[in-house]
Amino acid sequence: MTKKTSDPQWKLVWSDEFDGDQVDTTKWDFDIGNGFFDYMTHSWIAGWGNEELQYYTQEPENVSVKDSLLTIRAVKESLHGCGYTSARLRTRKRDGTPLFAKRYGKFEFRAKVPWGKGMWPALWLLPVDDKYGGWAASGEIDVMEIVGEKPHQTLGTIHFGSTFPARELVTHVYDIPNGSTVADWHVYSVEWEPGEIRWLLDGVLWATQNFWWSCSKKTSEGAGVVAQNPVEVNPWPAPFDQPFYLIMNVAVGGNFPGHPNADTQFPAEMVVDYVRVYDKVGGYGLVKPIGEGKLPFQKKTRVKKT
Repeated sequence: MTKKTSDPQWKLVWSDEFDGDQVDTTKWDFDIGNGFFDYMTHSWIAGWGNEELQYYTQEPENVSVKDSLLTIRAVKESLHGCGYTSARLRTRKRDGTPLFAKRYGKFEFRAKVPWGKGMWPALWLLPVDDKYGGWAASGEIDVMEIVGEKPHQTLGTIHFGSTFPARELVTHVYDIPNGSTVADWHVYSVEWEPGEIRWLLDGVLWATQNFWWSCSKKTSEGAGVVAQNPVEVNPWPAPFDQPFYLIMNVAVGGNFPGHPNADTQFPAEMVVDYVRVYDKVGGYGLVKPIGEGKLPFQKKTRVKKT
């Protein structure tokens, strides 16, 4: 276990130091399987909507706790028609009941993660409720993910806009300094305040985002639409003004990293030393005004990745 450090700006309000010999089910639940049923379209979404190849389990082979470390292990093996198994943990039960969720704060993970073609480890946040509509109208915050074959880079992303396919994203890319890679220990953090989200690596600020939007309007077929006027945009700073829960997983394949190849090594392990969440001492003050950028009804082009 890594010793807790004192930062006068932030007060610890929730953590998991993984001091036991198994996953604490009062803090984490598991996603199981290789997809989900979309009740809006009345259809089964295989591969978690990303054409992922793994089947998530809660078996000891895929997730374990030992020596104050959590290990999520992706294994090359066949199960229920999938060629890989892995695990995805989250602080919300499968029935939707939150085990832990928070609006605003500092979210911190100390971890080392696997890399290689087709690997997609991630530390991220999702809203407890679809307050503004289905993904991504209600938002998503990715604290850390990687393009599998690029171990010297970490990505920080937000998803927002309207219900898929009319969603937006902004991705920030950071080159890890000093020749280090994601296979080394690093502390991945976001500081989330009203109207601003900041990404840090090992305590060093490397990206700030203060522009996004949310639109709940849908077509008659149920698809989201890009806002055409100010009335259709949910009040700033929606969608990032509601409680989000935490997720940790190692995905395999999918339309983001591509498929593994002969050089990809399995088992592939994400090891997590701790997860800590903080509240800002003294509160968050006024909502920061919307940052630079054009709202969707002002400029008919997508927000560019950075």
